[in-house]
Amino acid sequence: MFEVNVEAGFSSGHYLRNYRGKCENPHGHNYKVRVTLAGAELDAAGLLLDFKQLKQVLLPVIDRLDHQMLNDIEPFTVLNPSAENLAKYFYEQTSTQLTSLTQGRVRVKDCTIWETDTTTATYYE
Repeated sequence: MFEVNVEAGFSSGHYLRNYRGKCENPHGHNYKVRVTLAGAELDAAGLLLDFKQLKQVLLPVIDRLDHQMLNDIEPFTVLNPSAENLAKYFYEQTSTQLTSLTQGRVRVKDCTIWETDTTTATYYE
C-alpha cells in the first residue's frame, strides 16, 4: 500500500453553537489541513497521484472556506464548524473529486485539521 500527503492552509472565522466558553463567540483560526491518500497501485509514471493533481483537488475546498465565516457556509449553517466536522468535510469533498479523477484507484485515507499548532482533529473511514 502506498500513501501520499499534501498540506495546505486557510484562515477562517467561526463560533461554536451549544458550547459554553470563549469559543461560543466569533473568532478566527489559521487552519492547516493534511489530506492523506492511499492506494495499492501506482500509475504508469510510478506515482500514486501527482502532488500537483492532489493540490488541485484540495484547492476548491480551500478556496470555498478561506477568509470566510464558516457558520455562513453550508453545511456549517446547521452543522457546528468544529475541527472534527471540518476534517470530515475535507474528507468528503476530496473523496468525491478523487474517485472521479482516479476511477477509484486512489482513495482518501484520512484528513487532519490543525486548529492551532498543538491541536488537531482527524477523520477517516
